[in-house]
Amino acid sequence: MTPRMTERAVFSGGRTGTASFTWGQRAIWEAIERTRPDDHYFNFGRVLPLGARPASVSSALWALGRLVERHESLRTLVAGGGQSLRAAGELTVRTGDDPQALLAEMAATPFDYAEEWPLRAGLVLSGTGEVTHLVLVFCHLAADGLGAEQAIRDLRLLLLRGGAPASRPPQPMDIARWQGSPAGRRVAADAAAYWEDAHRRIPPTMFHVPSGAGESPPVWRASLRSPAVDLAAQRIAVRHGTSTSTVLLTAVTALVSEMTGHETVAMLPIVGNRFRADTRTAVTTMSQEGLFVLDVEKVRFDELLSLAGPAALRAYRSAYHDPADRSAALERVAADRGTVVHPWCCFNDMRFADNPVYRDEALIRRALGESTLSWPMSQDQLNCRFCVHLSGTMDVSVTADTRWLSKADMERFLHGLETMLVEAALR
Repeated sequence: MTPRMTERAVFSGGRTGTASFTWGQRAIWEAIERTRPDDHYFNFGRVLPLGARPASVSSALWALGRLVERHESLRTLVAGGGQSLRAAGELTVRTGDDPQALLAEMAATPFDYAEEWPLRAGLVLSGTGEVTHLVLVFCHLAADGLGAEQAIRDLRLLLLRGGAPASRPPQPMDIARWQGSPAGRRVAADAAAYWEDAHRRIPPTMFHVPSGAGESPPVWRASLRSPAVDLAAQRIAVRHGTSTSTVLLTAVTALVSEMTGHETVAMLPIVGNRFRADTRTAVTTMSQEGLFVLDVEKVRFDELLSLAGPAALRAYRSAYHDPADRSAALERVAADRGTVVHPWCCFNDMRFADNPVYRDEALIRRALGESTLSWPMSQDQLNCRFCVHLSGTMDVSVTADTRWLSKADMERFLHGLETMLVEAALR
């Protein structure tokens, strides 16, 4: 076993400054505050294997330092209710033998948002002391999934070529200033109007009937590894000329309607918000909740899909919004309706590719017997009542507060999703 060491990656990045949070930062900060002390829930990581080209420790530390210099989000702290950019410092870098174990260890505790750099890094060393993997854990204030992928690409280029592209994407302070500009405020106003109008007609919340005392701890995650869900969603997507993400969002919405009795369902899909060319390579958190509203009633699944496409586009547009405007709009709605209106019902497709292929019927039927269900996580706090996550190619999970949705109902939901998609695919 390689002895554990602590290394330092030094960086000196240039400008300093303070700014308000970007809309994406504000959204995730509000979610973090609702989830404390279990806010390590939002930590996530990436492993960069170096394969046949291991690096020296000094080269890996140099590359990490240059990465933090290039992307200001990785040296930005929380101060005064906004972002505080620092110019220079040192990143503590851990070492270990196993990349997944090191990733789990580094992601297990919340960040100290005011004092700790929003990136944790580790090196996996061979017996000869060479670096075989780099492990990064991101604070969600610094990056979302797409931002983390860009950071990994830049880190790979720094290691292989000694440099990253000369052009630099906009930094969080730049984005915050544009969002506060007249152009940004026009975008925010349009989104806020949609949120307010939709909240005047949706049910006050989705999971509105308590299921009982709940488990201890109350929040659990059920995860279904299902090749059948993946294959069926692909077949349906090709048949209807849409994406598997829209297929799965529609199916989840239909099942929420079935379980709750609501004929109008409101879901909060997580949207990447990288529609502008200049933000596609930004290492920051751009993702926010959109609002997807679908009148389910007793419409067949294929008919529902035709309604879901335009509804999904409206949801994607609404996701690039100022959370302060959204809160003000919801306060007006609550005052007028005499009750708080919030779906507390999320959908997060964390996959990076969506290239469906028309799958064979026999292949889907065989896959039905290959599903496995597990319970990988439990904790005390969650910023929602019900969250569906899609990851990898075959994994779908439900994270829910068991005071509103029992563990048995969570399991029933996942198996029901599989059944609904397979039946629709083979119809």
